[in-house]
Amino acid sequence: MPSFDFKGLDKAGKDISGVRDADNEKSLRTMLKRDGIFLTSIGKGSKKGGGVLATEVDVAAYFERISPSDLAIFTRQLATLTKAGIPLVECIGAVADQVEKPKLRKIIGELKQDVIEGSSLAAAIGKHPEVFSPIFTNMIRAGEASGTLDRVLTQLAEFTEASVKLRNKVFSAMMYPALMVGAGGLLLVGMFVYVIPQITQIFEDTGQELPFLTRLLIGISHAMRDYWWVCMLCAGLSIWGFRKWKRSKKGAVAWDQRKLGFPIIGKLILMIAIARFTKTLATLLRSGVPLLTALEITKNVMENLVLDRVVDEARVAVKEGASLAEPLKRSGRFPPIVTHMVAIGERSGALEEMLTVVSEAYESQVDNRISTMTSLLEPIMIMCMGITIAIIVFAVLMPILQLNDFVQ
Repeated sequence: MPSFDFKGLDKAGKDISGVRDADNEKSLRTMLKRDGIFLTSIGKGSKKGGGVLATEVDVAAYFERISPSDLAIFTRQLATLTKAGIPLVECIGAVADQVEKPKLRKIIGELKQDVIEGSSLAAAIGKHPEVFSPIFTNMIRAGEASGTLDRVLTQLAEFTEASVKLRNKVFSAMMYPALMVGAGGLLLVGMFVYVIPQITQIFEDTGQELPFLTRLLIGISHAMRDYWWVCMLCAGLSIWGFRKWKRSKKGAVAWDQRKLGFPIIGKLILMIAIARFTKTLATLLRSGVPLLTALEITKNVMENLVLDRVVDEARVAVKEGASLAEPLKRSGRFPPIVTHMVAIGERSGALEEMLTVVSEAYESQVDNRISTMTSLLEPIMIMCMGITIAIIVFAVLMPILQLNDFVQ
């Protein structure tokens, strides 16, 4: 049984500390509460009688990842309980009891403890920036300040679920072509390494001059079979160099610029970014977050430095008294329909509604484009594989036909 170091306050309000054995932190809290001790901090010690070697180290916690889906479920459960009128501390405790991942359960437990000690929920969440994004913190802070935390949590839950849904759609659309490319690559490697060398050995024994395409095929086969380690090394160095360049400030901007210029894919990337931008900004504004703060937060959700710079310039312009639509239009990155809807929303005082309309329209376009791309990718990739195999077969048949003519 592990031992825990703890600090707390007794019934008289005096500081008290010590070490207790308990199955887990929840059991320790129950024991101390029964003894009239209000727990303020807790630390996990070593297993009793085990010394240093018996110290319990949760190795899995270091590799455990809290996914956006986990946050969506957490937010929805908290919003439901809060909307039912249950006190916030009890809501957080009830959600913690339903969480399966130890890392997330521990973080929620810390949130509950901070709230018990008098901290606001926004301040408690702000202590975990690696899990909760600035959107979470600012929306909850606005909800607590306006007294509409239950409504803000519901909006945040809907926003998080929509973001997860969009991410899953994009991931699912990319998974199929990735699997086909992987399977096709393995098939080609098998042909070049095992099949082609045995076939081409016949041609080399005849001593006749082979066509260029056949010689090229044999050369590739020899390189992959005899110098595979060089190919692996070159591929690894290329990937390492590309990633290093992309992580640099200049390289990251250049790569994001090129992504927007890719045929077909570039348009999809822009549409996804606009859908995220408009939906996030609408959600923040509807929750009571000021426009300048909302723009500062929103620029980070598009995952493109070129578009981030456009939004940052728009924020500066709005700070100086300009409208939001004008700098977005001047950048040339946002389609006219977006800037037009934003301008209408600013003039009519219904910016949140206009942004919501734009986000829903672009999400629908993203769905349609992804469905179209997915349906077209299969025949295109099958055709590419067919052409590749046809070239290989043609390269093998050419010397056979020449040999047949020579025999005749």
